[in-house]
Amino acid sequence: MKTRHVDVAIIGSGTSGMGAYRAAREYTDSLVLIEGGEYGTTCARVGCMPSKLLIAAAEAAHHARHTQPFGVTVEDVHIDGKAVMNRVQSERNRFVGFVQEAIEEFKPEHKIKGYARFKDDHTLIIDNHIEITAKRIVIATGSSPVYPPIFAEAGNRLLTNDNLFELSDLPESIVVFGPGVIGLELGQALSRLGVKVKVFGLGGAIATLRDPEIKTYAEKAFNEEFYLDVDAQVSTIRKVNDGVEVTYQDRSGKDTTEVFSYLLAATGRKPNVDKLGLENTTVQLDKRGGPVFDHYTMQTTPDHIFIAGDVNNELTLLHEAADEGRIAGSNAGRYPDVRAGLRRAPLGIVFTEPQIANIGLSLPELETRCAGCYAVGEVNFEGQGRSRVMRKNKGILKVYAEQGSGLFLGAEMFGPAAEHIGHLLAWALQQRLTISKMLEMPFYHPVIEEGLRTALRDLNAKLHLGPKMIKGCLDCGPGA
Repeated sequence: MKTRHVDVAIIGSGTSGMGAYRAAREYTDSLVLIEGGEYGTTCARVGCMPSKLLIAAAEAAHHARHTQPFGVTVEDVHIDGKAVMNRVQSERNRFVGFVQEAIEEFKPEHKIKGYARFKDDHTLIIDNHIEITAKRIVIATGSSPVYPPIFAEAGNRLLTNDNLFELSDLPESIVVFGPGVIGLELGQALSRLGVKVKVFGLGGAIATLRDPEIKTYAEKAFNEEFYLDVDAQVSTIRKVNDGVEVTYQDRSGKDTTEVFSYLLAATGRKPNVDKLGLENTTVQLDKRGGPVFDHYTMQTTPDHIFIAGDVNNELTLLHEAADEGRIAGSNAGRYPDVRAGLRRAPLGIVFTEPQIANIGLSLPELETRCAGCYAVGEVNFEGQGRSRVMRKNKGILKVYAEQGSGLFLGAEMFGPAAEHIGHLLAWALQQRLTISKMLEMPFYHPVIEEGLRTALRDLNAKLHLGPKMIKGCLDCGPGA
């Protein structure tokens, strides 16, 4: 067995692994980047980019079908499923290619192909042929789809986002399990592209929505386009010759059996830690089996091992993975001089239509951390000027602020242009702006952002500013 001794070993070459590699190289040239699978990030290969390509095609089809209210007639909207998937795959491959080109620029002696497993706190075995002793180690192994064992009954008709984008044509029908971010984005997109879609959930959750009123509004809006049952009762799933057969209770309580071309499992992802041999280390694990780590330094226990990206199962978003990779790589490179890294204001976006945005603290978090110390402002977009002009006038935005100080604490939105309004609100949160300061900002007319101003004005009117407030209110800000 070959042996190597390095300062830093990084396991995984995704977004966080690449970030960790670049950051660590600023401090040492004695390092290795270990990858067992194909080069190319989850985002580029099976996540953000191919899903947005599918959504873009779906939006084009949807707009073409709904021009009549504008006085415009479009006849014979035809969807070429093979052409749709061809563009998804070709553009996806282009994005993956950019990642591969970036990795090709890394020094050849720094790259090792193979699967790593811990022998002890400082030693990694790569496919039983290379032993690496590292002073510091960064775990950046990403995540994989996870689903209940019953889904295996679908056989080769079972899809996840890891293989959905490999289809050569759009399916005739699909049953989606999991109305989370992935399930709703792909389910709605496929429905708009002419695929018969039914989406089943469990427990009532809808994507990242936490406000009960917004969740109810969203459930109704989605059901106007495709079948969505957020708390479905499914009794059997089985493979049949021409697809997968599902028996479930419809909304009237009647048992119904349908056959779909495919089953898409969008029931979440699990951290890729089960094959790392963590049991051979002194790494402390949480109840889910993942390493306990520091949110600001990315250190685990022992403190020379760091973890970054989806594998830590905290904020499974590309921009967070990039930040965590830089923090972990920098700290591994300059260890033992470990420093807290920049953690940005929480921001999440779901690319359905209407879109969903979550910024800062959610309503349940506010209730837990500072019940009675906050106020809520809101706007309904059904009558909002620019939204109505474009016939995108569905949705609700709620904004939250602290009583006494007027400090902006967070927001939840289901509505038009949420990806843009979410950014404005995240910037305001990170700058620790008050609602009055936010209202001093310019708002052009007519724009969707005027709806945000309406919500901020509503919130401002409900705030009791000044020293007369409930004791402890100032302890519930985003950084508390």
